[in-house]
Amino acid sequence: MARRKEPRIPDAVLDQLLAGADPKTAFDPKGLLDELKKALAERVLNAEMDHHLAGDETGNSRNGYGRKTVITDTGKLTLEIPRDRQSTFDPQLIAKYQRRFPGFDDKIISMYARGMSTREIVGHLRELYGIDVSPDLISAVTDAVLDEITTWQARPLEPVYPLVFFDALRVKIRDEGMVRNKAVHVALGVRADGTKEVLGLWLEQNEGAKFWLRVMNELRNRGVEDILVAVVDGLKGFPEAILAVFPQTTVQTCIVHLLRQSLDFVSYKDRKAVAGALKEIYRAVDATAAEAALTAFEEGPWGQKYPAIGQSWRRAWSEVIPFYAFPSEVRRILYTTNAIESLNAKLRRAVRARGHFPNDDAALKLLFLVLNRAEKEWIMPAREWCMAKAQFAILFGERFTRALA
Repeated sequence: MARRKEPRIPDAVLDQLLAGADPKTAFDPKGLLDELKKALAERVLNAEMDHHLAGDETGNSRNGYGRKTVITDTGKLTLEIPRDRQSTFDPQLIAKYQRRFPGFDDKIISMYARGMSTREIVGHLRELYGIDVSPDLISAVTDAVLDEITTWQARPLEPVYPLVFFDALRVKIRDEGMVRNKAVHVALGVRADGTKEVLGLWLEQNEGAKFWLRVMNELRNRGVEDILVAVVDGLKGFPEAILAVFPQTTVQTCIVHLLRQSLDFVSYKDRKAVAGALKEIYRAVDATAAEAALTAFEEGPWGQKYPAIGQSWRRAWSEVIPFYAFPSEVRRILYTTNAIESLNAKLRRAVRARGHFPNDDAALKLLFLVLNRAEKEWIMPAREWCMAKAQFAILFGERFTRALA
């Protein structure tokens, strides 16, 4: 017969804790369990402060306490956080900008990141786990993400990025009683080792040169000194704003976006044939051959049937031409859709599930969480990066080798 395993906490200790308390209320919000969490957390924080001061030889000392509200699986908990006079104490248990108690069930965040509304999450938790939580608690948990967004959006960046893709998608947001279309802009950087990083997320209703200049200055203020190639989607005023802050950057119109815009003019039955004809342009050996292919397309049957396609390529031609100076390995990186298109697919899926958002913060919360989940899946660089890296070293010399340092 199996022996009963001894509990990790002796019964005598549990009896002492429950003395004079109703056991039925132990798991209630602000009940015994929350009091234990609070007492244990504050004891650990004070121990951390003692350790911090013990290793400090500058005469630093305690300076009272500050209050901080964190989110737990039963609600909100207010902790007394010790402070020091030199403000150098950064607790490990609950970091300065952390708003969720360690061990909080991240299932709520995960479900929200997948596009579920607060009420859908409430129903899902009740049905799957038998847990009753209020929509207000779900909102409190997800609102804590806003502090993380602020910290993430201001974090230092790499000095040099060989590639940065700038892209946008439209979302519907309720604003002043009306549902308006707003643009969410994402910057996806590729480091010198080929790994990817989302540099930032910006939500704006009116795009223009001033907005793009602000974004570029923000990137520079966060430590970016050079961008070798910036891939943009043809937005007005964008190339000028990039060059105003990063004058050595090669600005390249995204070939994928240009193709997609071209096919928007085409009926469904003609799309495959038109896409095949356009390949002659972006697969040309150099800019001269590409312009000849564009002229041939314009004068051909598809160019005559859909004249707007040739016009759109002509308008963007000055930002298309740099593409032809690159060798095939780098070109493949620029027009392969995996990097930015895979990310956009995740964002669009989450946005479609919502319809529209009640405010800007709700949109930013969801999109940040989707981006955060996507970044965790980026482990290896693109297959083409090994060959492209060698070409970048030849094309950009010291500007690229700085990024490897």
